[in-house]
Amino acid sequence: MVDRIIAIVNDDVITFSDLNREGAALFRRITQEAPPDQIEMALLKAREEVLSSLIDRLIVEQRAKKLGISVGNSEVDGAISRIIERNKTTAEKFWQQMALMGSSEQAYRELIRSQVLRERLIDYEIRSRVVVNEERIREFYEKNYAQKIKEDSYHVLQMGFVWKENTQAAKDDARRRAEEAHQHALAGQDFRTLARQSSDLPSAKDGGDIGVFKKTEMAPYMKASILGLQAGQISAIQETPAGYQFFKLLSDRGDVGLQASYESVKEQIRQRLYEEALNSHFQKWVKELRDQAYIKKIL
Repeated sequence: MVDRIIAIVNDDVITFSDLNREGAALFRRITQEAPPDQIEMALLKAREEVLSSLIDRLIVEQRAKKLGISVGNSEVDGAISRIIERNKTTAEKFWQQMALMGSSEQAYRELIRSQVLRERLIDYEIRSRVVVNEERIREFYEKNYAQKIKEDSYHVLQMGFVWKENTQAAKDDARRRAEEAHQHALAGQDFRTLARQSSDLPSAKDGGDIGVFKKTEMAPYMKASILGLQAGQISAIQETPAGYQFFKLLSDRGDVGLQASYESVKEQIRQRLYEEALNSHFQKWVKELRDQAYIKKIL
Protein backbone atom coordinates (compact mmCIF):
# COMPACT_ATOMS: atom_id res chain seq x y z
CA MET A 1 0.00 0.00 0.00
CA VAL A 2 1.22 3.50 -0.86
CA ASP A 3 1.95 5.45 2.31
CA ARG A 4 -0.74 7.94 3.29
CA ILE A 5 -1.71 10.34 6.06
CA ILE A 6 -4.01 8.76 8.66
CA ALA A 7 -4.19 11.58 11.23
CA ILE A 8 -3.58 15.32 11.47
CA VAL A 9 -2.54 16.66 14.88
CA ASN A 10 -2.37 20.46 14.88
CA ASP A 11 0.35 21.17 12.28
CA ASP A 12 1.81 17.64 12.15
CA VAL A 13 0.70 14.39 10.54
CA ILE A 14 0.85 10.68 11.31
CA THR A 15 1.25 8.30 8.38
CA PHE A 16 0.22 4.72 7.73
CA SER A 17 3.87 3.67 7.87
CA ASP A 18 4.20 5.35 11.31
CA LEU A 19 1.27 3.24 12.52
CA ASN A 20 2.66 -0.02 11.11
CA ARG A 21 6.12 0.64 12.54
CA GLU A 22 4.74 1.42 16.00
CA GLY A 23 2.31 -1.50 16.14
CA ALA A 24 4.24 -4.12 14.18
CA ALA A 25 4.75 -6.53 17.10
CA LEU A 26 1.14 -6.23 18.30
CA PHE A 27 -0.32 -6.67 14.81
CA ARG A 28 1.86 -9.74 14.17
CA ARG A 29 0.78 -11.27 17.48
CA ILE A 30 -2.92 -10.76 16.67
CA THR A 31 -2.51 -12.27 13.21
CA GLN A 32 -0.83 -15.35 14.68
CA GLU A 33 -3.03 -15.87 17.74
CA ALA A 34 -6.55 -14.53 17.12
CA PRO A 35 -9.26 -16.87 15.77
CA PRO A 36 -9.50 -16.42 11.98
CA ASP A 37 -13.00 -14.95 12.15
CA GLN A 38 -11.87 -12.36 14.73
CA ILE A 39 -8.59 -11.19 13.19
CA GLU A 40 -10.08 -8.32 11.19
CA MET A 41 -11.95 -6.81 14.14
CA ALA A 42 -9.00 -7.36 16.51
CA LEU A 43 -6.62 -5.62 14.09
CA LEU A 44 -9.04 -2.72 13.66
CA LYS A 45 -9.27 -2.23 17.42
CA ALA A 46 -5.48 -2.53 17.80
CA ARG A 47 -4.87 0.06 15.07
CA GLU A 48 -7.20 2.50 16.84
CA GLU A 49 -5.35 1.99 20.13
CA VAL A 50 -1.90 2.39 18.55
CA LEU A 51 -3.03 5.48 16.66
CA SER A 52 -4.36 7.01 19.88
CA SER A 53 -0.98 6.36 21.52
CA LEU A 54 0.84 7.99 18.59
CA ILE A 55 -1.43 11.03 18.81
CA ASP A 56 -0.70 11.41 22.53
CA ARG A 57 3.04 11.12 21.90
CA LEU A 58 2.92 13.73 19.14
CA ILE A 59 0.92 16.13 21.33
CA VAL A 60 3.50 15.77 24.09
CA GLU A 61 6.32 16.40 21.62
CA GLN A 62 4.55 19.50 20.32
CA ARG A 63 4.16 20.83 23.86
CA ALA A 64 7.83 20.20 24.56
CA LYS A 65 8.80 22.08 21.39
CA LYS A 66 6.61 25.01 22.43
CA LEU A 67 8.35 25.11 25.82
CA GLY A 68 11.78 24.88 24.24
CA ILE A 69 12.45 21.45 25.75
CA SER A 70 14.43 18.97 23.67
CA VAL A 71 16.51 15.83 24.07
CA GLY A 72 19.83 15.76 22.22
CA ASN A 73 21.55 12.76 20.67
CA SER A 74 24.20 12.76 23.39
CA GLU A 75 21.49 12.39 26.05
CA VAL A 76 19.93 9.49 24.16
CA ASP A 77 23.39 7.91 23.85
CA GLY A 78 23.93 8.27 27.59
CA ALA A 79 20.55 6.72 28.44
CA ILE A 80 21.16 3.76 26.14
CA SER A 81 24.67 3.29 27.54
CA ARG A 82 23.21 3.04 31.04
CA ILE A 83 20.68 0.46 29.86
CA ILE A 84 23.46 -1.59 28.22
CA GLU A 85 25.51 -1.37 31.40
CA ARG A 86 22.55 -2.54 33.54
CA ASN A 87 22.09 -5.49 31.20
CA LYS A 88 25.79 -6.36 31.60
CA THR A 89 26.33 -6.75 27.87
CA THR A 90 28.15 -5.03 25.04
CA ALA A 91 26.69 -2.51 22.62
CA GLU A 92 27.16 -4.96 19.73
CA LYS A 93 25.27 -7.76 21.49
CA PHE A 94 22.59 -5.35 22.69
CA TRP A 95 21.81 -4.12 19.19
CA GLN A 96 21.89 -7.67 17.85
CA GLN A 97 19.28 -8.64 20.44
CA MET A 98 17.13 -5.63 19.55
CA ALA A 99 17.29 -6.65 15.88
CA LEU A 100 16.14 -10.17 16.78
CA MET A 101 13.19 -8.62 18.61
CA GLY A 102 12.25 -6.74 15.45
CA SER A 103 13.32 -3.29 16.65
CA SER A 104 15.75 -1.18 14.64
CA GLU A 105 18.35 1.02 16.30
CA GLN A 106 16.58 4.13 15.02
CA ALA A 107 13.20 3.01 16.41
CA TYR A 108 14.69 2.17 19.81
CA ARG A 109 16.55 5.46 19.99
CA GLU A 110 13.29 7.32 19.31
CA LEU A 111 11.58 5.31 22.07
CA ILE A 112 14.29 6.31 24.55
CA ARG A 113 14.17 9.91 23.35
CA SER A 114 10.41 10.05 23.96
CA GLN A 115 10.85 8.56 27.46
CA VAL A 116 13.49 11.13 28.41
CA LEU A 117 11.35 13.92 26.95
CA ARG A 118 8.37 12.69 28.98
CA GLU A 119 10.43 12.88 32.17
CA ARG A 120 11.55 16.43 31.30
CA LEU A 121 7.96 17.53 30.80
CA ILE A 122 6.86 15.89 34.04
CA ASP A 123 9.58 17.81 35.86
CA TYR A 124 8.54 21.07 34.21
CA GLU A 125 4.74 20.82 34.23
CA ILE A 126 3.60 18.28 36.81
CA ARG A 127 5.99 17.25 39.57
CA SER A 128 5.36 20.28 41.76
CA ARG A 129 1.62 19.48 41.85
CA VAL A 130 2.07 16.02 43.35
CA VAL A 131 2.02 15.69 47.13
CA VAL A 132 1.73 12.47 49.14
CA ASN A 133 0.68 13.24 52.71
CA GLU A 134 1.17 11.20 55.88
CA GLU A 135 -2.47 10.13 55.99
CA ARG A 136 -2.30 8.42 52.60
CA ILE A 137 0.93 6.65 53.52
CA ARG A 138 -0.53 5.41 56.80
CA GLU A 139 -3.72 4.23 55.08
CA PHE A 140 -1.72 2.26 52.52
CA TYR A 141 0.44 0.73 55.24
CA GLU A 142 -2.52 -0.41 57.31
CA LYS A 143 -4.19 -1.95 54.26
CA ASN A 144 -1.15 -3.74 52.87
CA TYR A 145 1.27 -4.34 55.74
CA ALA A 146 -0.96 -5.31 58.67
CA GLN A 147 -0.85 -9.06 58.03
CA LYS A 148 2.23 -10.79 59.43
CA ILE A 149 4.35 -13.14 57.34
CA LYS A 150 7.20 -15.39 58.28
CA GLU A 151 10.82 -14.74 57.39
CA ASP A 152 12.19 -16.08 54.11
CA SER A 153 9.10 -14.91 52.27
CA TYR A 154 9.29 -13.24 48.88
CA HIS A 155 6.82 -10.77 47.36
CA VAL A 156 6.94 -11.28 43.58
CA LEU A 157 5.72 -9.70 40.35
CA GLN A 158 5.58 -11.85 37.21
CA MET A 159 5.27 -11.61 33.44
CA GLY A 160 4.69 -14.59 31.17
CA PHE A 161 4.47 -15.17 27.43
CA VAL A 162 2.91 -18.40 26.20
CA TRP A 163 2.59 -20.19 22.89
CA LYS A 164 -0.77 -21.62 21.87
CA GLU A 165 0.68 -23.95 19.25
CA ASN A 166 3.58 -26.32 19.79
CA THR A 167 5.56 -24.95 16.86
CA GLN A 168 8.96 -23.31 16.71
CA ALA A 169 7.44 -20.19 15.14
CA ALA A 170 4.99 -19.81 18.05
CA LYS A 171 7.77 -20.34 20.60
CA ASP A 172 10.01 -17.83 18.82
CA ASP A 173 7.23 -15.25 18.88
CA ALA A 174 6.68 -15.80 22.62
CA ARG A 175 10.42 -15.41 23.21
CA ARG A 176 10.54 -12.23 21.15
CA ARG A 177 7.63 -10.71 23.09
CA ALA A 178 9.23 -11.71 26.39
CA GLU A 179 12.53 -10.09 25.39
CA GLU A 180 10.79 -6.90 24.28
CA ALA A 181 8.91 -6.53 27.59
CA HIS A 182 12.08 -7.50 29.52
CA GLN A 183 14.06 -4.73 27.82
CA HIS A 184 11.36 -2.16 28.65
CA ALA A 185 11.30 -3.30 32.30
CA LEU A 186 15.10 -3.08 32.57
CA ALA A 187 14.93 0.37 30.95
CA GLY A 188 12.87 1.53 33.92
CA GLN A 189 9.30 1.33 32.67
CA ASP A 190 6.73 0.48 35.36
CA PHE A 191 6.62 -3.31 35.73
CA ARG A 192 2.94 -3.41 36.73
CA THR A 193 1.88 -1.34 33.73
CA LEU A 194 3.95 -3.50 31.37
CA ALA A 195 2.45 -6.66 32.85
CA ARG A 196 -1.09 -5.38 32.31
CA GLN A 197 -0.27 -4.49 28.70
CA SER A 198 1.93 -7.42 27.67
CA SER A 199 1.73 -10.49 29.91
CA ASP A 200 -0.34 -13.49 28.78
CA LEU A 201 -0.85 -14.83 32.30
CA PRO A 202 -3.94 -14.35 34.53
CA SER A 203 -1.81 -12.25 36.88
CA ALA A 204 -1.65 -9.53 34.19
CA LYS A 205 -4.91 -8.02 35.48
CA ASP A 206 -3.19 -7.49 38.86
CA GLY A 207 -0.12 -5.88 37.33
CA GLY A 208 1.76 -9.19 37.52
CA ASP A 209 1.43 -9.33 41.32
CA ILE A 210 1.32 -13.00 42.39
CA GLY A 211 1.73 -12.31 46.10
CA VAL A 212 4.09 -13.67 48.73
CA PHE A 213 5.88 -17.05 48.56
CA LYS A 214 8.09 -19.06 50.85
CA LYS A 215 10.99 -20.96 49.28
CA THR A 216 9.17 -24.24 49.71
CA GLU A 217 6.18 -22.93 47.76
CA MET A 218 8.18 -21.92 44.67
CA ALA A 219 8.47 -24.00 41.50
CA PRO A 220 12.13 -24.84 40.70
CA TYR A 221 12.34 -22.36 37.81
CA MET A 222 10.83 -19.62 39.98
CA LYS A 223 13.23 -20.33 42.82
CA ALA A 224 16.20 -20.28 40.41
CA SER A 225 15.09 -16.88 39.10
CA ILE A 226 14.29 -15.18 42.40
CA LEU A 227 16.65 -16.38 45.13
CA GLY A 228 19.66 -14.58 43.65
CA LEU A 229 17.88 -11.23 43.36
CA GLN A 230 17.83 -8.27 45.70
CA ALA A 231 14.62 -6.35 46.35
CA GLY A 232 13.74 -4.25 43.29
CA GLN A 233 15.74 -6.34 40.80
CA ILE A 234 14.38 -8.11 37.72
CA SER A 235 15.31 -11.69 36.86
CA ALA A 236 16.52 -13.11 33.56
CA ILE A 237 14.00 -14.72 31.22
CA GLN A 238 13.28 -18.37 32.03
CA GLU A 239 11.71 -21.02 29.81
CA THR A 240 9.01 -22.80 31.82
CA PRO A 241 6.30 -25.37 31.06
CA ALA A 242 3.88 -22.45 30.73
CA GLY A 243 6.07 -20.39 28.38
CA TYR A 244 8.72 -17.73 28.92
CA GLN A 245 8.63 -15.87 32.23
CA PHE A 246 10.58 -13.36 34.25
CA PHE A 247 10.05 -11.86 37.68
CA LYS A 248 10.60 -8.76 39.77
CA LEU A 249 11.34 -9.18 43.47
CA LEU A 250 9.54 -6.54 45.54
CA SER A 251 10.70 -7.68 48.98
CA ASP A 252 12.51 -10.62 50.52
CA ARG A 253 13.25 -12.30 53.84
CA GLY A 254 10.57 -10.17 55.49
CA ASP A 255 12.87 -7.16 55.91
CA VAL A 256 10.58 -4.97 53.81
CA GLY A 257 7.66 -7.32 53.65
CA LEU A 258 4.26 -7.28 55.29
CA GLN A 259 5.69 -7.65 58.79
CA ALA A 260 7.88 -4.55 58.45
CA SER A 261 7.45 -1.63 60.82
CA TYR A 262 5.84 1.55 59.55
CA GLU A 263 9.05 3.57 59.76
CA SER A 264 11.05 0.96 57.84
CA VAL A 265 8.70 1.05 54.82
CA LYS A 266 7.36 4.59 55.03
CA GLU A 267 9.63 6.02 52.32
CA GLN A 268 9.10 3.01 50.09
CA ILE A 269 5.33 3.52 50.31
CA ARG A 270 5.70 7.27 49.77
CA GLN A 271 7.71 6.65 46.58
CA ARG A 272 5.18 4.17 45.24
CA LEU A 273 2.22 6.45 45.90
CA TYR A 274 4.16 9.38 44.47
CA GLU A 275 4.91 7.54 41.21
CA GLU A 276 1.28 6.44 40.89
CA ALA A 277 0.04 9.99 41.47
CA LEU A 278 2.61 11.36 39.06
CA ASN A 279 1.48 9.01 36.31
CA SER A 280 -2.18 9.85 36.97
CA HIS A 281 -1.47 13.60 36.76
CA PHE A 282 0.50 13.06 33.56
CA GLN A 283 -2.38 11.19 31.90
CA LYS A 284 -4.82 13.95 32.89
CA TRP A 285 -2.39 16.57 31.58
CA VAL A 286 -2.09 14.77 28.23
CA LYS A 287 -5.89 14.57 28.01
CA GLU A 288 -6.12 18.33 28.60
CA LEU A 289 -3.63 18.93 25.77
CA ARG A 290 -5.56 16.54 23.56
CA ASP A 291 -8.86 18.33 24.26
CA GLN A 292 -7.25 21.62 23.20
CA ALA A 293 -5.63 20.22 20.04
CA TYR A 294 -6.94 19.98 16.50
CA ILE A 295 -7.09 16.27 15.72
CA LYS A 296 -8.50 14.69 12.58
CA LYS A 297 -8.32 10.92 12.04
CA ILE A 298 -8.36 9.54 8.49
CA LEU A 299 -7.77 5.89 9.38
